[in-house]
Amino acid sequence: MNASVLKFSSEDCGTCHRMSHYDSKVSNELGCEFIDIPMQDTSIYTKYRKILLAQYPKKIGMGWPTYLIVKEPGGEFSIIGEIKGGMSKGDFRTSLTDILSSK
Repeated sequence: MNASVLKFSSEDCGTCHRMSHYDSKVSNELGCEFIDIPMQDTSIYTKYRKILLAQYPKKIGMGWPTYLIVKEPGGEFSIIGEIKGGMSKGDFRTSLTDILSSK
């Protein structure tokens, strides 16, 4: 499965920062491209905004961080799952594995 993990986060979010110690590593170990998207970085955020708004049209209900697991994020994307909020490395791995194995 070729999937990308898009991490929408805030530079001010402590949970986002804590998860950055392992989220990209776990994603890469499971064969996913990892794309970090700090909401304050308009150049990166603008590129992926349409994907976030497809899932959260008014950004209501997002977690910090919000991970969207996406096929073809640079083109005709499809969202295959999401992970919201903070969790341990093991729980993140389990959640991502479950999404990848169900598609």
